[in-house]
Amino acid sequence: MDFLSVLIAAAVGFGLGAVWYMVLAEPWMAAAGIKRGADGKPEGGQSPAIFAITFVMLLLVAGMMRHTFALSGVDTLGKGFLSGLGIGLFFISPWIVINNLYGDRPFKLSLIDGGYATSACALMGLVLVLL
Repeated sequence: MDFLSVLIAAAVGFGLGAVWYMVLAEPWMAAAGIKRGADGKPEGGQSPAIFAITFVMLLLVAGMMRHTFALSGVDTLGKGFLSGLGIGLFFISPWIVINNLYGDRPFKLSLIDGGYATSACALMGLVLVLL
């Protein structure tokens, strides 16, 4: 059951990312400096490998969250949500900000990406304690 919860949590995080970045596509592409063709889509398109690797990375995050939750006694919806929120807000988002600072990227990019990381971890935390 643990692997299934990790798999579902990663799928939920992936799904949220799809919605998040569809809604914020314009400001994200502008902040990230993505060059676009005449059709408004990124030049050169996107390789399917990006999506596969993204899912694998989300599996790693969900798996470590599950392990940490088990060791820490995180076993209720409130604890799962709050712990996931804390992981996104206090572990992942600061790292995103650091990377973007050194890459001389706009702070808006950190807000968009950090907002996704925080929201996705919170939802993944809920899924991990539900299953």
